[in-house]
Amino acid sequence: MTLRSLLRGWVDHYLSDEEAVILLVVLVVGFAVVIWLGQMLAPFLTALVIAFLLQGGVNALTRRRVPHFLAVMLVYLAFIGVVLAMALVLLPLIWTQLVNLVQETPRMFASGQQLLVDLQARYPDLVTPAQIQGWVGMAGSEVTQLGQRALSLSLASLGNIVGLIVYLVLVPILVFFMLKDRDRLVGFIVSLLPRRRGLMTRVWQEMDAQIANYVRGKATEIVIVGSVAFFTFAFFGLPYSALLGVLVGLSVLVPYIGAAVATVPVAAVAGFHFGLGDQFLYVLIAYGVIQALDGNVLVPVLFSEAVNLHPVSIILAVLFFGGVWGFWGIFFAIPLATLLKALVYAWPRGIQQHRQEEAAHQASGGVDEA
Repeated sequence: MTLRSLLRGWVDHYLSDEEAVILLVVLVVGFAVVIWLGQMLAPFLTALVIAFLLQGGVNALTRRRVPHFLAVMLVYLAFIGVVLAMALVLLPLIWTQLVNLVQETPRMFASGQQLLVDLQARYPDLVTPAQIQGWVGMAGSEVTQLGQRALSLSLASLGNIVGLIVYLVLVPILVFFMLKDRDRLVGFIVSLLPRRRGLMTRVWQEMDAQIANYVRGKATEIVIVGSVAFFTFAFFGLPYSALLGVLVGLSVLVPYIGAAVATVPVAAVAGFHFGLGDQFLYVLIAYGVIQALDGNVLVPVLFSEAVNLHPVSIILAVLFFGGVWGFWGIFFAIPLATLLKALVYAWPRGIQQHRQEEAAHQASGGVDEA
């Protein structure tokens, strides 16, 4: 069998149907628009995610015979209230703790250096002075680079005030109209698609509920894990508990990798504050219990409708889509991987099923005419 015949067979199997070609074009154009215009469309994408998150509340109220517009207003006002509460209470607390942590970094660095010296004195055969000097130099370099990055970020943020204002104005407006006119917007998008869209409909029906479930479940997971971590750290008297709680909550965005990365600052702050004693061990055990409950109890409950993906597939999706789209790529890595899986399974079978339906329809029509 020649290469030409192999390519012709592949094209006949996957792209011989007009609907499959249209679906391929829609996917390519959609991915290209997000890749090249993602920064410009960031407010729209943010509003779309929030609208997905709030649509469940609107649906719950309408099922209880609340008028649609009233349901939208109630959910939208609750969303605005939560945002204002976070802006007035949580953000100032996190900012204060972040400033205190930056100011305390030199003292923590000196304590770490003294800890290495004590370690070398206790185990001279295990740790050499040259190794300590190399570690101290490497840590000092990282701290210097971190300070430079923080300074450049603060200077760059001065020029992003206009962008922040745009977000604060545009995103709430977009969210309101996405909730209020959802049916009209969806109908307009559907009117742009070709009449023959059975394959696209199958893929979308399979993905719609899963994407909505993922967005709402991930937001709920962030809030629960972050809140439990905050109260746990505060119970042990760990400083910067709000900052660490937010960090642990956001770490669930990156499966497997996020939990490991968040362990480093938690262990570092606990070690510098409590020393390597029993209290330090208790904090790490409590943090491990939080991560275990999240992975084995909370995630199965929240994402019961999600398609089962192998951990290797999830990590590859996080690395690939995160490298392409940054934060949003990481956030939507699992739904995008699920979309690819749905396409792989639905594409050839969808085409074959469509052909069988057309053949059956033509056969039934021929019998009727006879």
